[in-house]
Amino acid sequence: VHWKSFVSARQAGARLTHLLGLLPEAATTVSLPPPSFRLSVERISVAPPGERRLVVQDAGFVLEKGAGLGIIGPSASGKSSLVRAIAGVWLPVRGTVRLDGATLDQWSSEDLGKHVGYLPQDVELFDGTIAENIARFEPRPPSDKILTAARAAGVHDLVVHLPEGYETRIGEAGSALSAGQRQRVALARALYGDPFLVILDEPNSNLDADGEAALTAAIQGVRDRGGMAIVVAHRPSALQSLDQILVMTNGSIQAFGPKNEIMTNVTRPISVPLKVVPSPEEAAL
Repeated sequence: VHWKSFVSARQAGARLTHLLGLLPEAATTVSLPPPSFRLSVERISVAPPGERRLVVQDAGFVLEKGAGLGIIGPSASGKSSLVRAIAGVWLPVRGTVRLDGATLDQWSSEDLGKHVGYLPQDVELFDGTIAENIARFEPRPPSDKILTAARAAGVHDLVVHLPEGYETRIGEAGSALSAGQRQRVALARALYGDPFLVILDEPNSNLDADGEAALTAAIQGVRDRGGMAIVVAHRPSALQSLDQILVMTNGSIQAFGPKNEIMTNVTRPISVPLKVVPSPEEAAL
């Protein structure tokens, strides 16, 4: 999730080394074990950085290991803003996101990046090789980790058919690849290192049928190994390997529960009321 900062730091390494040498030695910190069983989103409200307007209000839910959650709703309903906060990209204005009971800021940025894989709606790749992008520009990454992520994303065969294979340079912003190829390489990057929580924001917007099948298999693979997947979806095909659905409307959670139940409610005639999530105040009554 924090691969952008890794790349920036790598490019400015000499200057940072000098500056860090002037700082006092950091206090000893305790390294938490990797998260392995629960995500808790506790009544978070979210505003874009530098703004006061709330785009998500009092959102809360809990997922256990092996879960697959699809987030659906109209455009501009707060779906992407919600997952940015869950991924640690944006800080909530109020409320807390926890992994195994610990707030996200209890992990270092480096460690959190190992535990949370994030594919943003606007895919960004960097000028470098496909291998470097999949490995988030990690220094001397093990080849088997790169291959595992690529195979999990269903992109390995595509890569090895390129003239330079994994050493293919993809250009600034991934300009040497098609939109679908960029999306699949970015999916492999999100899966790199088998993170516990994988968050995918409209991961199938540029995929063909083969890409859709690979995405479905990748999400199922995350769940089967005991991780959890959260997918923001506009196309129903992205929901195939998920078991729970969250409906966002105007920045609030309208419904949350098993996929079959929620999708039945969502697709019923408009005159039939949708089962809604009660507010914390209503639930306390």
